[in-house]
Amino acid sequence: MNKEEVLKRIRELGLLAVIRGPTRDLTLKMVDALVEGGVLGIEITYSTPDAAKVVSALNENYGEKILLGMGTLTSPEQPAEAKAAGARFIVSPHCETELAKAMVQTNLVAMIGAFTPSEFVMAHRLGADIVKIFPGSLGGPGHLKALRGPFPNIPAMPTGGVSIDNVAQWFSAGAVAVGAGSELCPSEWAKEGRFRDITERAKAFVGAVQKARQKS
Repeated sequence: MNKEEVLKRIRELGLLAVIRGPTRDLTLKMVDALVEGGVLGIEITYSTPDAAKVVSALNENYGEKILLGMGTLTSPEQPAEAKAAGARFIVSPHCETELAKAMVQTNLVAMIGAFTPSEFVMAHRLGADIVKIFPGSLGGPGHLKALRGPFPNIPAMPTGGVSIDNVAQWFSAGAVAVGAGSELCPSEWAKEGRFRDITERAKAFVGAVQKARQKS
């Protein structure tokens, strides 16, 4: 799957699960539960134990059935590691020049984090294919809408603060996709063995995204 195909699939799916798993094994089970519920965009964060090994295992288990990426990249060494593990897209929570250049050099889809207008533009100029609005909870959909006023041609995806209740507002504000973490897949549920609940939440989230995109 080349870069353009990955970007197209992100737009088609509209939803990426941002997973901060408590352990390697529980993270794999979280993904199984999400996939069963129809969530096929999976972002494994570097705050997950053995994150690169988790991605390698998922890549082997699912192949192109899921769209697999790595997030919370904070050092310039991580983009190459993520690519070697099988990530198709990579995501940082912030905009930092050296890290951004390392991300872009992988030729994977790069999502660089930003919040202010200056960061938003800088992330785009550094080569972000999609600018990650983080934390989305701080400004809400109104913040994204305001950013897209002067910069309507920069693709953006919020993460943090995305829920079933407000997902329609995010798409209405101009998001190309949304990233959902604990609202979609709480790590506490994994610790408690509530994988059926994760699957049901996944189904509800996918339904909400589909409904929201029909309206936006």
